[in-house]
Amino acid sequence: MYHPFSIAETFKTAWNVTKKNFLTIVIYSAIITVLLGVVQFFNAFVDVSSDTFTQFLVFLILMIIQTYATLGLYKLIFTLIDNEYYEFEFSQLVPTMKMVFSFIAICLFLAFAIVTLNLVIEQGLRNYPENVTQIVQILEVMLILYAALRYMFCACFIVDDNSGPIESLRQSRLLTKSHMIHLLGLLGIMVLVIAIGFFVVGKAVLVLYPFVNVVLIVTYRKLVFSNLDVDDDVAETH
Repeated sequence: MYHPFSIAETFKTAWNVTKKNFLTIVIYSAIITVLLGVVQFFNAFVDVSSDTFTQFLVFLILMIIQTYATLGLYKLIFTLIDNEYYEFEFSQLVPTMKMVFSFIAICLFLAFAIVTLNLVIEQGLRNYPENVTQIVQILEVMLILYAALRYMFCACFIVDDNSGPIESLRQSRLLTKSHMIHLLGLLGIMVLVIAIGFFVVGKAVLVLYPFVNVVLIVTYRKLVFSNLDVDDDVAETH
């Protein structure tokens, strides 16, 4: 392979992108933090328990807002990476409705799959001893982790390639096929970075949260290049 994937090189590139666009990333992260804070406040203090339709409507609105915020950050990072070669406009940072509903469809599908798996396991193990239940629960966690690694780039394909939900799942599965060890190492480091963010909250969380997403997007770009067997420049993977 012309340029094999490297975790160290991925983090180095991600840090360079973050450092170069530090102010833009911090400002956007602050806006997202305030927006999601308002969403969580609304969700916590508005009582809609008496009306099922209203519950569903509020849930859908909150999910759309959160999806716009998440995909907006992805679009910003992709744009900042590519901005070395061309100017961009604010309209390029706004996710399309297709992107939003593709992402929501994947989230709902995965949530449904996990809930269904939990229910099947709970019902199937009711008459088994506790040690068997614990082993199966560990296997369930490993299965969910495996699925998370295989489909971790769905949002990247939705934003960068305008893929639909089924297509993005397939693309992510193919992209991660030969890189599970790399992705496990990468996930471990990302979890450590997030943990550090919790300990220094109020000082670095506005940088660490987007930095983790920059790492994810740079990883996606580098894996695409690695699979295409071409030179490694994250800004030219389009």
